Amino acid sequence: MTIRTTNQADVIPLRPLPTAADPTPRGLPREPLWRDLVGEVLRRERRAQGRTLKDVSEASRISMAYLSEVERGRKEASSEVLAAAAQALGLSLADILALAGERLVSLTAARTRSRSRSLGTAGGHRAAGPAAPTGPVRPTGPAGPMGGVLLAA
Repeated sequence: MTIRTTNQADVIPLRPLPTAADPTPRGLPREPLWRDLVGEVLRRERRAQGRTLKDVSEASRISMAYLSEVERGRKEASSEVLAAAAQALGLSLADILALAGERLVSLTAARTRSRSRSLGTAGGHRAAGPAAPTGPVRPTGPAGPMGGVLLAA
């Protein structure tokens, strides 16, 4: 056996790339990853402030390359890194997590609606499932700086 042969290894992706025939199971949008959501929030907030990656990188003392990877959802940042990035943007860690949580709730609701449509029966009838709430919808958790998150079916 040569050294070239021993240095070869199979690479197994953590999230396999979708094929053209079936982008996701049952044609539904893929389950969002937390790192994607947090990165989305950081990038959106940075751009909303008109700031560059370099500016936020210097203010947070996070390397520009690493911050870029976090924003693109390629790296799972620690809470210390997220807190530093949040502070550089004039936000708290709770703000970043609340915004990411709100995005997760909206994506999950869209995913649930897509699943309901794909599971519906012919003739426009809904598949059997839990009934919609008839009373007022109340927050399910404590209200944060961005307001409470309402969950409804």
